[in-house]
Amino acid sequence: MGGFKLGKMTLGGLFKEPETIQYPSQTKTPPPGLKGHVSNDVTACILCGICQRRCPCGAIEVDKAARAWKIDRFRCVQCGSCVRECPKSCLSMEPSYAPPATKKRTDTFDVPKAEKTA
Repeated sequence: MGGFKLGKMTLGGLFKEPETIQYPSQTKTPPPGLKGHVSNDVTACILCGICQRRCPCGAIEVDKAARAWKIDRFRCVQCGSCVRECPKSCLSMEPSYAPPATKKRTDTFDVPKAEKTA
């Protein structure tokens, strides 16, 4: 009985579309509900540091003196705490996969100074 199930599964696999892809040259469509990765709209960021304080794994670093916002994508667990707590709503979760990387790195975003309107 077990041999028939194995044969059916093997023959069925010959006529179906393969489950694997040639990543990164081919990509699958993101499944619904994928959290993705954190994205920052630096033009709206005020460098308040709330995202840094709310991050449970310490993946975000805000440097007001250098006007830089940094995220270590290898430490981020995509919980969305920073996105929910941002007062200016400049953080968002992009529903896409982060590009593959061969080395650990920290993504740094330079925040421009806000223009004062009179």
